[in-house]
Amino acid sequence: MLIDMLNNNPTFVTAFVAVIIVSLSAVFCKKRRLPSKEGHLLPPGPPATWFWENVMPTVNIGSTFVDWATKYGPVIMLRQGGGIAIVITNVDAATEIMEKEGSALADRPPMIAADELLSGCKRITLAVDTYKDIQFEQARALILDILNDPNSHQKHAHRYSASILLRITYGKSGLTSTDDPDFVGVREVVAHFIEGMRPGAYLVDRFSWLKFIPGYGRRLRSFHDSDLKFYRGQLSRVERAMSSSDNVNPSFSRTLLENDHDHQLSFDEMSFLAGSVFEAGSDTTANAIITIIMTAACFPDAQTRVQEEFNMVVGMDRLPSWNDWDSLPQLHAFISESLRWRPVTPLGFPHRSTRDIIWRGYYIPAGTSVTGNQWAISRDPVAFPDPEKFDPQRWLDQNGQLRNDVNSFEFGFGRRVCPGMYFANRSIFIALAALLWSFRIVERPDAPIDTTPDMDNIVSHMTPFEVDFVPRVEEARLREMVVM
Repeated sequence: MLIDMLNNNPTFVTAFVAVIIVSLSAVFCKKRRLPSKEGHLLPPGPPATWFWENVMPTVNIGSTFVDWATKYGPVIMLRQGGGIAIVITNVDAATEIMEKEGSALADRPPMIAADELLSGCKRITLAVDTYKDIQFEQARALILDILNDPNSHQKHAHRYSASILLRITYGKSGLTSTDDPDFVGVREVVAHFIEGMRPGAYLVDRFSWLKFIPGYGRRLRSFHDSDLKFYRGQLSRVERAMSSSDNVNPSFSRTLLENDHDHQLSFDEMSFLAGSVFEAGSDTTANAIITIIMTAACFPDAQTRVQEEFNMVVGMDRLPSWNDWDSLPQLHAFISESLRWRPVTPLGFPHRSTRDIIWRGYYIPAGTSVTGNQWAISRDPVAFPDPEKFDPQRWLDQNGQLRNDVNSFEFGFGRRVCPGMYFANRSIFIALAALLWSFRIVERPDAPIDTTPDMDNIVSHMTPFEVDFVPRVEEARLREMVVM
């Protein structure tokens, strides 16, 4: 039977050859000595179980690392692909390694599944400058969306995020519906990227030579082709508009096209580069907003504190604005605690050490993949006493102002912190300021909220939930305010 399958099934042949090569490679990796440095040990970690390697957990990932942290300490070593990977699980270690040693971790490991096979090595994540007027305009549109269809609040959060990023990236205005083909395209592209980044899902991230086996990664390559078609279409639309009119909205794509002689990127490279702007923030921003809506409903007393602050600082005659940023510590604390309690990127993104690092007697060799596990770090009982308790006041000092001695790592670490961090912070702030000023968000007695997040992807997603949005001002007046 085996001979027949080898002769008649090309896919099986590819799989069979891959298994043989993986086995031989594993034996080779076993014989290779792990790097060492005189007088220093590698960090501890769970025993290898699969071809003398550690199988990266693919379910209950965050809680697994919390358990391992208790057993092995805050810095955990895993054997991966003949090398090692380091996972950091508490605030002190994250600060000392990923912040203070940031210059040694300013690189990313080659995530082959997400980078080469899916993106053709053409995605680069860039920071985005200020677009405050657009964010404020879309925050008002979000309020109107919820007034018109409160049961679709999760879709509205995704439309809000995508609309801002499509405007910045391609100059597109008027994304008013989740049925818009551009919105559908964005959601598909983001889903492809999240699948490619799913921890432990693709052996090619540990055995890079698998990408040369015929047929391997066919699904990811099909994603690449689909994404590139979408990106090309978006950039081509901007190019056509520029050739036919001088009245084209400013955008990242327009800047790329206007300066193509300077950067000398191909059209496909520009297409992926522009696409990476919205890809970087669309899902995380939307899911952060959804998470905070959930916590507002689940913790009404904390919501009340924020709304009492609005009453004092903003009043009820206008929406919160950017001028209120420094005057709303309760809102900032509520957002920070929500994203600590239920991190949007619970697994963190890997860095790569560019030189040897010595930490408390342990040795982290150059070329090591180093990841700060956001879920485990957010459960550090030293930095966050009673970590399962939702307590925004932990972010405030005795005078009610934001503390500067509590680190929040939801956007990453060190020099490889999320380049759009400040932009994402603003998008989340103005959306939640508008939402919590406009509505009392209430959990429905007949529809209890499941607060357990899906933590097995690079971006977490809450189980769909229903809440009531009770206007805090007369509805007709609120509609008038948001359409001004």
